[in-house]
Amino acid sequence: MRAELTDLDRRFVIARVDAIVSGAAVAIEKPRNADDLISEAEYARDERLPYWADLWPAAVVLSEHIATMPATVGARALELGCGLGLVTIAAMRAGYAVTATDYYDDALLFTARNALTATGQEPATRMVDWRALPEDLGTFDLVLAADVLYERPYAAIVAGVIDRALAPGGVALVADQGRVALAAFLEAAAALGLRHAVVRQERRRVVPAAPEGSEAHHQLTIYALRREAR
Repeated sequence: MRAELTDLDRRFVIARVDAIVSGAAVAIEKPRNADDLISEAEYARDERLPYWADLWPAAVVLSEHIATMPATVGARALELGCGLGLVTIAAMRAGYAVTATDYYDDALLFTARNALTATGQEPATRMVDWRALPEDLGTFDLVLAADVLYERPYAAIVAGVIDRALAPGGVALVADQGRVALAAFLEAAAALGLRHAVVRQERRRVVPAAPEGSEAHHQLTIYALRREAR
């Protein structure tokens, strides 16, 4: 394991959680408390908060859906906002060559470490600012995003990233729990020629915000977006 990944043990108090995907546990290492990572300076600069450091229900549901898809060897997948890496792991297990991206370098390191533990391989990782997408990022057969629409400005931004990153004939899978930017995102995607369909829905308890035994649940929906035929 490369030095940057082992250095996480020095820089973080690490906890382990088991994500259950299609009946099987996937061990995920994460910072013990995401709130400890909040930086007033980073928030003041560009409103960054360490959402990446928690395992969110949308990532679990999207990972479960990927596990039901036919195995695809050699196709390229891009995850937007990889967080702790669960969705990337599911795509790697399905045979995709995955590029995991996030706005936090530490998210990329946790994703690489978790994927290495789960699959024996590291995905390609890259720090990406959605507002300034790298020209050389390329296009992908599968674009994945779990719970990324929690700010209104992200509607047009995420739609634009998917439009640029999706290869001809490709599909984007976006898992969402009814976040504030969802409706505007679907409208922005449609304006770019991306039609959507609901491919999965289920109710999940909201974690980490809701304590065990809480009745706080949300409907998790996965939208598949494809480019309209011309």
